[in-house]
Amino acid sequence: MNTLVEPLVTEAMKQQFKDEGYFVLERVVPEHYLELLRSEAQYSIDRINTWMDENKTDVMGICHRNKRYFSANVFKERPGLREFLFSDLMAKVCRATLGPDAWLFWEQYVIKCADKGMKFSWHQDSGYVGPNHKPYLTCWITLDDVTEENGTVYLLPFSTSGIRTWVQHVPDPASNDLVGYFGKERGIPIIAPAGSIACFTSYNFHSSGANLTNKMRRVYLAQYSGEIIKNDKGENWGNAEAFLRDGANVGE
Repeated sequence: MNTLVEPLVTEAMKQQFKDEGYFVLERVVPEHYLELLRSEAQYSIDRINTWMDENKTDVMGICHRNKRYFSANVFKERPGLREFLFSDLMAKVCRATLGPDAWLFWEQYVIKCADKGMKFSWHQDSGYVGPNHKPYLTCWITLDDVTEENGTVYLLPFSTSGIRTWVQHVPDPASNDLVGYFGKERGIPIIAPAGSIACFTSYNFHSSGANLTNKMRRVYLAQYSGEIIKNDKGENWGNAEAFLRDGANVGE
């Protein structure tokens, strides 16, 4: 007898992604991948602290020592992470959102330290890239249970913001954040257990609160594009590593 198995990304989720720009997959990251991602989290912090030490500063870009860390392209130094980035799990997510062709665009750890992890301002991920590209996919992967108390992300659905395109952002000199939304909407908090993935487009506005708990809030960010994104000079922006070609996983 045939047993129907519900797909990872349902038709309802696909429709919500088209209509509102996001959906959430709860508890979908297998334990061995979760442990892999957690195992490199401290390394991602240590490398930023080392750079800060070398530059005799406590702030580098949007990283603030012992408060919050954005540590990008760790997989280039810790190649074991590639197993997750090019896994069948992520291939299923990309096929459902981007289609048959996808490239690894960016990767980073986003970690808020205990007790004083800073908030992050309202922005589009595309606000940090520029205007001339199609929206790409952000996979916000929880390595710990995320709550409003420990600084989870708040998402603005398209129907709430009324915005489906790139918006010019302005820098906040106090934090170095780029800010693109100044409205009164609070957004939808993503309350999810470890091993969940919040999937949203790079045009969705989102922010996050401070971590007020006594434990770190660790997130792994994997971002994929449906095209090779170029900068103003015509050069590849980000990693531009082939992942899906005509639906087949060609990632290394």
